[in-house]
Amino acid sequence: MNKHLHKFETMLWLFIKALLYILLLVIFMKVLGKENIGLVRLSRTMGITIMTFFIVGILFISVYGKYDIGRRKSKPIINSLSLAVICTDIITYLQVMIMRTNVPDIHEFEFQSIGLLFVAIFFQIMAIIFFTYAGNALFFKLHEPEKCCVITSSQKSLDEIVFVMQKYKKQYRITDVLDYQSRDIESHIKKADTVFIYDVPVDVRTDIMRWSYKYKVNVYFNPEIEDIMELNATHYVLDDVYLLNKNVKALTMEQRIIKRGLDIGLSLFLGILSSPFWIGGMIAVKLYDGGPVIFKQERVTINGRRFQVYKLRTMKQNVENYSVKENDDRITKPGKFLRRTRIDELPQLLNVLKGDMTFVGPRPEMVKNVEKYTKDLPEFEYRLRVKAGLTGYAQIAGKYNTTPKDKLVMDMMYIEQFSVWRDIQLILQTVGVLLKSDSTEEFGKKKQSKYVFRKVSKDENGQKTVK
Repeated sequence: MNKHLHKFETMLWLFIKALLYILLLVIFMKVLGKENIGLVRLSRTMGITIMTFFIVGILFISVYGKYDIGRRKSKPIINSLSLAVICTDIITYLQVMIMRTNVPDIHEFEFQSIGLLFVAIFFQIMAIIFFTYAGNALFFKLHEPEKCCVITSSQKSLDEIVFVMQKYKKQYRITDVLDYQSRDIESHIKKADTVFIYDVPVDVRTDIMRWSYKYKVNVYFNPEIEDIMELNATHYVLDDVYLLNKNVKALTMEQRIIKRGLDIGLSLFLGILSSPFWIGGMIAVKLYDGGPVIFKQERVTINGRRFQVYKLRTMKQNVENYSVKENDDRITKPGKFLRRTRIDELPQLLNVLKGDMTFVGPRPEMVKNVEKYTKDLPEFEYRLRVKAGLTGYAQIAGKYNTTPKDKLVMDMMYIEQFSVWRDIQLILQTVGVLLKSDSTEEFGKKKQSKYVFRKVSKDENGQKTVK
């Protein structure tokens, strides 16, 4: 794509994005303005409402995700923007209701025009759906899939990365599959638009990335612990020497106090708010087979400490305890619903209140899983540097069957990037997990691809051969 065409397309997407955001505001103002005249004529109410909508909207878009056409599939974009606009509408609506109390004939705060609020949300979501599907259709009309070169180390690793890439066929087209030990990697990179480096030793990966930079080829690679440290390091100039500085330390006293206060407040508030779901879930479990409604299991938290985690029982009584598999016949009928909606996790609010868990952090693993994962992946113990959480980055970005290494990377990213604001973001994003159809995908779903990995090894003379 030439320079002028690229500039035109950039302006086009900026215009479409601005048009969508302005349309969402206009819908809110027009619909609510039917019973709030200050929203449709020049007034202080209009000015403050517009500012509130845009400021709050930007905040929630940064939390849930933006209109990133071409980068994500349509449904995730629709879910993200819908959650953002619903939260924005509610807060803006409350602000409008507060301002109405200043009207001479209204002397107290009251909720009015609630029906119009739902009408506005409906039309806004319709607009989001139209702009998203139309935007992605236009994007892929203008862009062909990127020619991708996949560089990895085994058939298992190849299957894992290709399994994911095949879900994005409009974005990526695999043209080459290479063993990282191949001699002609540079020539393949030169012909590609994008390189995927997966499960490749760090020292070898450096050369691949330098070639990619040389030929202006996009790069995706799965990070190691070293990358996480580098990513979260600060820039430091020692006299005239440029360095990256990474201080490895625990949470400060202030952070621990604020985090614990947030845990107590949220667990009490959400415990009361969600009590009807607890009660309904307990009744469903009891009526199904008459067994106990609460399931206790030993899990591992900070520094390897063990505790009993509480959940609503979703499996039959007296069955063997191991991670859930695909089409697992141990799960009861009400259990399937409870697991899909995450209602079975609600009793863990008691664990948070007791201090066994925190609201945001790495999920507590079963003891045998920790022992198994640590044996295969020694770095897995690093996630035990903080308290186990009810929700976390790995639960929001990943799935139930995400590989232990990928879960570790996500958990380490959270640990190294910890902030109270980050915790609040993840808590808000947890709502979006319920909209992901694949978030509870069970273990046992085999990742296979149509591509065959050809291993390169060295013979007795040190020459590389293909197997």
